[in-house]
Amino acid sequence: MKIYVASSWRNKFQHDVVKTLRGDGHEVYDFREDGDGWGRGDHGPGGFGWHEVGGPDWKNWVNNIPSYLLALDHPRAEEGFRRDMDALEQSDICIMVHPCGVSAAMETGWACGAGKEVYVYVPGLREPDLMVKMAALVTDDLDLIRSFIFAKENP
Repeated sequence: MKIYVASSWRNKFQHDVVKTLRGDGHEVYDFREDGDGWGRGDHGPGGFGWHEVGGPDWKNWVNNIPSYLLALDHPRAEEGFRRDMDALEQSDICIMVHPCGVSAAMETGWACGAGKEVYVYVPGLREPDLMVKMAALVTDDLDLIRSFIFAKENP
């Protein structure tokens, strides 16, 4: 299975989720990795970070919205977006790992709308969210998600 893990750069659980699912033999997209993010060791710029287009000032964009809007059109932002979107489109399953933010929510919502199998893993929580109910499963048990994936692979 090709699995897209939707999460946040600040999420302390994301790395272990990717590692566990890869250990189960799945192709797992990691937005933090170099290359295409699928763990093949490809070379490339890797996951996109706002600091790449805004320097240290990007954290002040909440007070300077025009700078944020300009940064969305930066070639590196376009490249990062395309890389993530390509991986999301290629995936069979999307797993949202909480706590996360707006980008992960958009990715997960897109996956639901595209008819992909979606699971939400909640080992931590920034704030409650009702719309995760769109997912096939919402749980704090990664092993349960793994069993759902296994059952999907072996009907």
